[in-house]
Amino acid sequence: MVSVGSEEIYDEGPLYEAAKKVYPQKVWGTYRRLKWIVLWIALGVYYILPFIRWNRGPNQPSQAVLIDMPHSRFYAFFIELWPQEVYYFTGLLILAALILFLSNALFGRVWCGYACPQTVWTDLFMWVERVIEGDRRNRIKLDGEPWTADKIIKRVAKHAAWLLIALFTGGAAMLYFVDAPTLMREFFTLEAPFVAYLWAGILTFTTYSLAGHMREQVCLYMCPWPRIQAALTDTEALNVTYRVDRGEPRMSVKDAAKAHAHGQAAGDCIDCLQCVAVCPTGVDIRLGAQLGCINCGLCVDACDAVMTKIKRPTRLIAYDTDENRERRKRGGRNVYHLLRPRTILYAVLIALTGAIMLYALLTRTSSHLSVLHVRAPLYTQAAEGGVRNGYTLRFSNKLSEPTDFALEVSGVNGAVMTSVVAKPRPDGRLGVRVDPDGTLEVPVYVTTPPNVTPAASTPITFTAVDARTGERSVVTDHFFGPG
Repeated sequence: MVSVGSEEIYDEGPLYEAAKKVYPQKVWGTYRRLKWIVLWIALGVYYILPFIRWNRGPNQPSQAVLIDMPHSRFYAFFIELWPQEVYYFTGLLILAALILFLSNALFGRVWCGYACPQTVWTDLFMWVERVIEGDRRNRIKLDGEPWTADKIIKRVAKHAAWLLIALFTGGAAMLYFVDAPTLMREFFTLEAPFVAYLWAGILTFTTYSLAGHMREQVCLYMCPWPRIQAALTDTEALNVTYRVDRGEPRMSVKDAAKAHAHGQAAGDCIDCLQCVAVCPTGVDIRLGAQLGCINCGLCVDACDAVMTKIKRPTRLIAYDTDENRERRKRGGRNVYHLLRPRTILYAVLIALTGAIMLYALLTRTSSHLSVLHVRAPLYTQAAEGGVRNGYTLRFSNKLSEPTDFALEVSGVNGAVMTSVVAKPRPDGRLGVRVDPDGTLEVPVYVTTPPNVTPAASTPITFTAVDARTGERSVVTDHFFGPG
């Protein structure tokens, strides 16, 4: 309370508490080991994948995974996707979302704790920081010290290592868009295109900023997933939980022994704060479910180590459900329902989406035909008396060798198809040759006989037959006339 003149005004302080720097402590255990495994697998895939080769034949890129922007292609081992096949990417996004929903329904924010890129790179940066500056106490002490030569050397070494990792992260992202060995050579000999250096710089800056400086702030304030997953979870999901029924009331080991001697209750929690010290976001899990908890399980490892040391049962902090907590209050036993309507629904949707995508991939054709009617004008009156419509046919050949197509039209009585690009065949159809892995636009005209007056709109069908494989591409459009 402060006085202003004759009035007294209550000062409630700042609306938001200032963010405190988090100094995560080193910990070892089951979940820390699992996090290291996921980290090295994720980083290994990210950095090594662009260098894996895949033979697709002559005149084709040999990189296993490549986003070929100049030619509008996406390659993933034996799969080659074209722009008009964007539904595959849509299916992948749906599949990823459903898998994320299922993992959340089973294990809460397990994605955030183990596989999120922010978590993976932050873990790597914190490991570098710990190697150079020491563990938690050393880093806290170093921050409070004046700027000596030793402190400057450590800080320069740490940030140099961070920038190097960030540079390799940004540079590796570019390798997915061009031939990786070629770009690596050009990048370090300063012969790469400017856009490669630009995007590598942008991704270097974002990686360095997010993983090195912003860390838990990304999880708390920038990422929308914590808010979304809160609406998707339920009381049967496994989340990192402090078992209040075992831990309270908290007291030291000596006080607990005295309490037991007098027949009084004493919890297993000794208020050592190790669970808080190891948390990468600075959360005290004993306060219950919080936005900052990413379900990484490091507090479980830290608490287990303490419980083992004082000879008490482990898993005072564990993956548990809200329902089990309530069951224990009623004197019941833990029950885990991994199979429930929510998880079954997600699993069925994942299987269905995967099956649809697999079917579409297995029945995918090597050619494609699209038709565009010329709209200005819709039709013209031919000199011989017939009605003529113009169309632009676009052929796509997804093979690594030239393909010949036989083109025919049906649906309009007596209609004749002509083109200045396609060549007439002996069987009366038009022949079109498309280059390997290429497209070709062919303008055609469809003209009715003089004695035929078509309706205002008549369905017309174009059929392109692959002369070698017999594969048929059928497209229906409309033929317009005076009616």
